[in-house]
Amino acid sequence: MTVSPYEVQPAGRHAALPSGSLLRRVYTPRACDALAYSMTTYAMPLLVLATTGSASLTGLAFALEWAPRVAAFAVAGALVDRSGAAIVCFLASLARALLVAGAGCVLVVLPPGTAETVTVMALAATSGALTQFSFIANEAVGVIVSRRADGRTHQVQSVLIGIDQTATLVGPALGGALLLTGPTRMLACLSVLSFLSAALALQTPPTPLRAARRLGPAPGGGLRQGWRTLRSLPSLRRLVAGLACSNLMLGLLQSASPVLVEHRFGRSAAAAGALWSIAAAATLVAVACCRAGLDRLGLWGLGAISATVAAAACLAVPSVPSYAGYVALLALFMAADGGLTVVLRTLRSQVIPAAAFGTTLSLSILLLLLPFPAAGVLLALVPPPYLDELIGVCALVQALALLGTFLRLRHDPALRPAVVVVRRTT
Repeated sequence: MTVSPYEVQPAGRHAALPSGSLLRRVYTPRACDALAYSMTTYAMPLLVLATTGSASLTGLAFALEWAPRVAAFAVAGALVDRSGAAIVCFLASLARALLVAGAGCVLVVLPPGTAETVTVMALAATSGALTQFSFIANEAVGVIVSRRADGRTHQVQSVLIGIDQTATLVGPALGGALLLTGPTRMLACLSVLSFLSAALALQTPPTPLRAARRLGPAPGGGLRQGWRTLRSLPSLRRLVAGLACSNLMLGLLQSASPVLVEHRFGRSAAAAGALWSIAAAATLVAVACCRAGLDRLGLWGLGAISATVAAAACLAVPSVPSYAGYVALLALFMAADGGLTVVLRTLRSQVIPAAAFGTTLSLSILLLLLPFPAAGVLLALVPPPYLDELIGVCALVQALALLGTFLRLRHDPALRPAVVVVRRTT
């Protein structure tokens, strides 16, 4: 990869290695925001289904929740590069806390009907956008810290993924349980978590600021700068494309699970929330195994195994006969997806230039999230009797995309064992 003079300039005091432990300044703020993120992502479709009772509106709400999230990435990365991750995460979390608290108060006084439905749908859209601003800010902090971890990039990323999956373990179950007592308590809990996340965001390590550079901002900032950088990184570009196809399947299962669990298997909203908590527990085990797996197998070996397991699990979903079988397959898929996430984040931390990490990170996550609103639209358009066929087609697309991705990356030097790559870049 060719490095421009702009990219090799020192990042200034804003990129200095922070004082204080990673637990206090990185892991604790990440854990709080991840729990709020998890409740926003997984409990909001449950809230819509509980409020409207409609599978089509649940799919539409999922699309409305993810569409603003995708749009937020057009400015989130550039904003982090310009203002810093801490202030972006603080403002986004604070705005989400106030928004959710206000919506909870409104739902108390509104009678069931159109107004209540509109309020819930609007909440899903706006909270989703704000959540992505805090998410990209925390991801930026993770990239900066892991690339300064003295050869322990994949270990730091494994801890961060473990935090995210622990939040996914707790968030859906907590949201589903609170929904049994009514939406107000679930929204109140989410609001408290968002306030706490805003307070903790102010102690996170500083990230490189474009304004601190003597040469000024790079030409063509924003997503255009991120696209230019991503095009110069073929290994990352190919991996992002393959995982984007896999995320279409993940988004479909996220949006369809409330319908499948409650309507097909006859279980409650709490069971729909517990489903993702069980899957997150399996992912935690998989991520823990990835630390040793990366040293032995390298990025490509771990990614190829994870892709095979993920594709096989999803291909079996349309024919699953019971709730227990569905839980087992989803847990297997999410565990494999955790392995793919470790591969992606480790590679991303190693190859993205420091001068463009915010915009490139933002663009790569944007491409990975585009399938989620598409999955919601598909669920809204396809009648419930054809849901199995839709899942089967998406599973086949996922399997072919992952197969093609890892065949093309078979001899890519960037996916050699993580320890070797880190030593070459230190």
